[in-house]
Amino acid sequence: MRLSLGLYGLQNWFGGDFAAVIDLVRTADRMGVDQVSLTDHVVMGERLDRYPYGQFPAPLDTPWFEPITVLAAIAGATQRIRLSTGVLISPLRPAVLLAKQLATLDVMSRGRVEIGIGTGWQREEYEAGGIDFAKRYRIMDEQVRLCRQLWSEAPVSFQGETVKLERIHQWPRPVQPRLPIWMGVAPTPRNCRRMAELADGWIPMMNDPAALSAALGDIRAAFAAQGRDFAGFQCRVVLPGVFRADHTPDVSAALARIPALAAAGVTMVEVLPLMFCRGPDDLEGFLEQALDAVKGST
Repeated sequence: MRLSLGLYGLQNWFGGDFAAVIDLVRTADRMGVDQVSLTDHVVMGERLDRYPYGQFPAPLDTPWFEPITVLAAIAGATQRIRLSTGVLISPLRPAVLLAKQLATLDVMSRGRVEIGIGTGWQREEYEAGGIDFAKRYRIMDEQVRLCRQLWSEAPVSFQGETVKLERIHQWPRPVQPRLPIWMGVAPTPRNCRRMAELADGWIPMMNDPAALSAALGDIRAAFAAQGRDFAGFQCRVVLPGVFRADHTPDVSAALARIPALAAAGVTMVEVLPLMFCRGPDDLEGFLEQALDAVKGST
């Protein structure tokens, strides 16, 4: 079991100054936290009521910082923590640009990228970029296939539905022989097959151990049907909060959920300090507890 630090909302501790959050990541890096993760939105439409997972957790004026840019800054300020997203809405980026960004980030971080991608949920975000919302999954699939080709061979010719190119060269290539790509998708039969073909990890929205165990069983079966080894496949889950009657977080009770998640097949827990800490002064003590809980569940 590994530990991921989610950066959502931490600019609120610094009067909106997200650049100050890099110091917090340095602390996490020094303490041995395995990964840092942040969320992506390029633009937001006003129909937040269409959010498919309940009430949308943020108002329209919430700043969503561009993940690749932020991760590049973090890479230059840290030594070992791995760089991820939850999730990068990859179809909003041209496939060849995405390949170049991720390869460059992997080079600059000396091989620390394990990116999480997904399609998002908001039609307006696609329309604002002139991208067909109905083709979002096909775009994502072809992005992954093209990235893998551009990262391993040259020249590349690719004839897909959403991207076509002939005898294209792209350098640099990632430092890692296989840059891990995780998918934030629902565990439908089609998505299980998609992950078995293309992904190295899964970022689910669910956090119930029984539901996770069943879904991971479906993904494992899809791997077997593809003839692919499931060993090493990752699953990262956001640790749900537990709150007392006075609405203060019960950190010990929340961390006590980790063993059940590990038993279900989860390999990484993402913690959101904004949920568990009053401010930056609480972070180090909280991360010590979280690291102990993760190590104890392994």
